[in-house]
Amino acid sequence: MDEGLNAADLHEHVLEYIFSYLSLHDLKNCSIVCQRWSSIINHNENNDIWRLHAIRKLPDEAIKSDLLSSTPTYKAKLRAFYHAWNPNDCSKNIYIKANQFTLHRNPVAQSTDGSRGKIGFSHGRHAWEVIWEGPLGTVAVVGISTREAALQCHGYVALLGSDENSWGWNIVDNHLLHNGDSQGNYPLLNNPPKYQVGERIRVILDCDDNTLSFEKNYEFLGVAFKGLPDKKLYPTVSAVYGNTEVSMVYLGPPLDG
Repeated sequence: MDEGLNAADLHEHVLEYIFSYLSLHDLKNCSIVCQRWSSIINHNENNDIWRLHAIRKLPDEAIKSDLLSSTPTYKAKLRAFYHAWNPNDCSKNIYIKANQFTLHRNPVAQSTDGSRGKIGFSHGRHAWEVIWEGPLGTVAVVGISTREAALQCHGYVALLGSDENSWGWNIVDNHLLHNGDSQGNYPLLNNPPKYQVGERIRVILDCDDNTLSFEKNYEFLGVAFKGLPDKKLYPTVSAVYGNTEVSMVYLGPPLDG
């Protein structure tokens, strides 16, 4: 007489459906408990587990937009969502749009405003893309900061890079900034091209080597900062132009070569 099925006997598609209703924390635990479960969960990043999780979490406009073209799988899109701009860690003059990946700076005069990502990094290697989707204004800075760095100040200034807790690249004049001082021109090219609105800047944070680098149009521009502190560092931007918008898409570990 059949004493009933156990989880090990269930078909792969049935397990996918069940796993799609578990929290990400529980999915991680399932991956640890059983090798077969781990294979079902992680082998295909476009399976129903990740597709249904992504559909529940991400706005439909984000999933279908070109903004997430660098994250081709549902799992990658979901991961990018959990690393996107933090609506609770930005200037009062900034709000996060409905797609969850794009910030909008309100047209407030004589103010510089910044935003940080939801998750900071102190270990490993990480890459994300920043896309400026509106005018740059006189100062537009891309980089990283600790939690201690300010995200709003009076005037139109290079806020990111203005203290010891932030490091930035002003893509308007191609200067590196830290601790309130210019750290030199970047990239080190003769007559480097100016940033064009809509271009994707890839930011590469290496917490193992304590360096920050940038790519543009898939060209590596060199190491921008060395000797970063062993602190949790967050994707950050600061902007001055009213109604400008900046998107950030986390990619995961950078691909070398």
